[in-house]
Amino acid sequence: MSTLFFYTKEQFFNFKTTQTAVGFEFLSMSKLLSSQKIDGLDEYRQYYVDISSLVGFVKSNDSQLLNFEQLFGGFGDNITFICDKAYETDIKYIFRYVFDDFCDVEAERDETPIESGEKSDVKPNSVKKITDLDDQELEIFFENFDARLYGHERFKEEFKGLVNSFRVFNKLGEHKILSLFLMGDSGVGKTEVARSIHKALGSKSKLAKINFGNYSSHDALNSLIGSPLGYIGSDGGELLKRVHESDVGLILIDEFEKADNAVFNYFLDVLENGKIVNSQAEEYDVSGYIIVFTSNITKDNFKSKISPELRSRFDYKGMFNLLTDEDKKKFVHFRVNQIISKYEEFVSSDIPDKLHDNVVAEIDVSQYKNMRDLNKKIKDTFVALITP
Repeated sequence: MSTLFFYTKEQFFNFKTTQTAVGFEFLSMSKLLSSQKIDGLDEYRQYYVDISSLVGFVKSNDSQLLNFEQLFGGFGDNITFICDKAYETDIKYIFRYVFDDFCDVEAERDETPIESGEKSDVKPNSVKKITDLDDQELEIFFENFDARLYGHERFKEEFKGLVNSFRVFNKLGEHKILSLFLMGDSGVGKTEVARSIHKALGSKSKLAKINFGNYSSHDALNSLIGSPLGYIGSDGGELLKRVHESDVGLILIDEFEKADNAVFNYFLDVLENGKIVNSQAEEYDVSGYIIVFTSNITKDNFKSKISPELRSRFDYKGMFNLLTDEDKKKFVHFRVNQIISKYEEFVSSDIPDKLHDNVVAEIDVSQYKNMRDLNKKIKDTFVALITP
């Protein structure tokens, strides 16, 4: 008879310590996803194999269930399967034809703090969210946002409407997260939307930003939300780390289209429920947050790359076009003033006469389509004019 044993977070390390002492070795199923790796196990050694990491993957890739059912058949009698009890309901149904019985492990609760240094409960930091602002603060927010984001006037107006609606229905419990999916070429201002929101909310910390160009592999979800307790990477993942480091209710996801399907499906749940859940079943409430997703894909590719279910969760889907020369000129004036101000504060107040006008005069904005290239030209010109 094949039995799956459930442990709780409070039991795990005590259970692992006592079982390791009598000769068991603990492995994560994520390390055994091939028959060759299973065959490489020592048949004379006893193992506990933790299948917690399979839950999210199989839920979002149910076509792989047959492969996993067949994989379990390759394990010998020296293998005992365990799983975090937080996944009990899902795992019992997903693997209903794999296991004959389900039981809880017999182990005392841990008396010492969790080894990884993680707290047992994920408590939200004190964050400033768009839903917390009063009417006057909201007006100031929009003034600052409009001043920082150059061009994209239609988006600015639509964004105001989205925020006003979101604030009402979030309080009614009907709208958890305001999600923006911004498409367009690199350097047209998509990421700048998030930076402008970040600054307009008065943040003094880092922007919670994750580049999904790093999350295209099949184990991407483990990197994002952490691996099961007791295994390498069981730190809650990068997503919670970035959110904890920020003091405002904003998350930026760059290059979203490059992520693995399991990551797509994870964010389907986040947008629906307003909660970030890591691999250890710890929840972080992100109701009231704004999540900005950026992508270089076209409108046509958007429909083929992003599932209808996920597309329907985005509150705003828009294409960002290149800025006009007039908008670029406004950006140059703003950026030069910003650099001069910082230089006088942190380096020296001794600057050449008419520095602002001379930097602006050196730059032909019509030669630059990409705002990053334009910003580099501004920096290079500034340095050239203050260097003796």
